Amino acid sequence: MSELAPDFHTLGCRLNAYETEAMSRLSAKAGLGAVKVINTCAVTSEAVRQAKLKIRRLRRENPGHTIVVTGCAAQVEPTTFAAMAEVDLVLGNHEKLDPQTWAGIASGASDTLRVQVRDIMAEKAVNSPLIDGLGTRARAYVQVQNGCDHRCTFCIIPYGRGNSRSVPQAVVVEQMQRLVDKGFNEVVLTGVDMTSWGADLDGKQQLGDLVQMILTQVPDLPRLRISSIDSIEADAALIDAIRSEQRLMPHLHLSLQAGDDMILKRMKRRHLRDDAIGFCQMLKAARPGITFGADIIAGFPTETEKMFENSLALVKDCDLTWLHVFPYSVRQGTPAAKMPQVNGRTIRERARRLRQAGEHQVTAYLAARTGETHNILMESPRMGRTETFAPVRFGSDQTVGQIVRAVIAGHDSDALCA
Repeated sequence: MSELAPDFHTLGCRLNAYETEAMSRLSAKAGLGAVKVINTCAVTSEAVRQAKLKIRRLRRENPGHTIVVTGCAAQVEPTTFAAMAEVDLVLGNHEKLDPQTWAGIASGASDTLRVQVRDIMAEKAVNSPLIDGLGTRARAYVQVQNGCDHRCTFCIIPYGRGNSRSVPQAVVVEQMQRLVDKGFNEVVLTGVDMTSWGADLDGKQQLGDLVQMILTQVPDLPRLRISSIDSIEADAALIDAIRSEQRLMPHLHLSLQAGDDMILKRMKRRHLRDDAIGFCQMLKAARPGITFGADIIAGFPTETEKMFENSLALVKDCDLTWLHVFPYSVRQGTPAAKMPQVNGRTIRERARRLRQAGEHQVTAYLAARTGETHNILMESPRMGRTETFAPVRFGSDQTVGQIVRAVIAGHDSDALCA
């Protein structure tokens, strides 16, 4: 990378990565020079701590460069980052996607306004710039929604992202066709609370309506994938699409968070344990071979050993394969921060047990695939993913971005082998 080119660093979710790509394009168009930009995450206090460490390291390594901090942590805690001597400019989540922001930085007009963070709750529309991908030919991402109307007691994200706003259907379809025309074989729909898509649009549309519209109006799209969803809000049209549309990939990442009813209530979740199990069983019957990932929090306040064991058992009860385990981390300003906390050592041990359960599920899943034939989207010359998101290693180079049909010869600790 040229010394005069902006340098972007992304922490956190896939949506952040999407927005970093958008910022990179906006800054390039503005003619921005040697600037370091950190797109932060606020999902846990550890994420904020890591952002601060990253900022300090970048300053030590780049004493003469401007450092810009943006993302959810900057939106939620602008004064915290503005107080850091290493930081030159703090941008909110709205400002980071505004072309005028980057034009102002490039021209020096932003020098007098060190903190540019507006009230995210006042935003009524999604600022969704068009991008061609995330620096790879493997797959592309389309943002269809931002923000969240729910207020889970552990979560700070609504205060970083604002209330739920949907990208209109026509804009999404246009972006999908644009990406297909550029040669992408797989596109992923992404957002903060995907299943809330459409509630703020005319006609009270739902995510399933959008998915079916994409598959109908973009017939040459080979593979459509959905990122994380809230299973309790999955609508009938979405379930029908999962059942009947082979181009919709048979893999869902579920926002489950816990497997104990009392903990789910204290989290202010909208589902119970049996709802999650029933949803997974229903979809496995509707789409044989479908796989599930899930977010699960270990050590939520008041969680007893018995409550934790219910979450641990959920891994098998829902037949989860790809786990994202989060040791509970206090986020000041959330209701959960005021609840009786679980000992840190206990939290770490429970997280370890959850990850171990997830590793066992992955091993069993991979072992059962030997001899099967799969369609694999190549992410790098020797690594790709099946339709169910299982990683596959190849012994020889393949074309990145192409879908390769191959027989699974075996597996190692964390991937299939073809």
